[in-house]
Amino acid sequence: MSELKQIIDTDADSIRELLIGSGYSDRAITYYLDKKNMGSLPDADQITELTGVCGDTMKIYMKVEDGRIQDARIQVLGCPGAVASAMVAMDLIRGRTLDEAKRLRDGDIFRVLEQIPDQKQHCIRLTNKTVQKAIEEYESGNGRKGA
Repeated sequence: MSELKQIIDTDADSIRELLIGSGYSDRAITYYLDKKNMGSLPDADQITELTGVCGDTMKIYMKVEDGRIQDARIQVLGCPGAVASAMVAMDLIRGRTLDEAKRLRDGDIFRVLEQIPDQKQHCIRLTNKTVQKAIEEYESGNGRKGA
């Protein structure tokens, strides 16, 4: 194993231990560490940004075809709760119609995460608000395509 890989693995283990001690489930920690839905989409049909009262900021990119979210990615500047929530939400809306995605609820995200600290519940709300704002802007034509 390379020295860099060993350092990364050790850091991930240390981070995992800290987050477990803070009240995050293994599943939430995996979403946070993997960040598989983090990033942008160069051909996005909708780009929406929202900053929560806590200062966490999310910028969602959606590719929409025939009323269905074909792809969704998100950039997050925030805590592990914000990152994990955002990663889950992208999984939950990808492949859904806009109407189905509008029915996303905070509880849907929480059920996937299984557990995050009580003081991080607002991260789930911010994630859902960002998704709902993006859909609303897309449907009203007020989006910032390519912004």
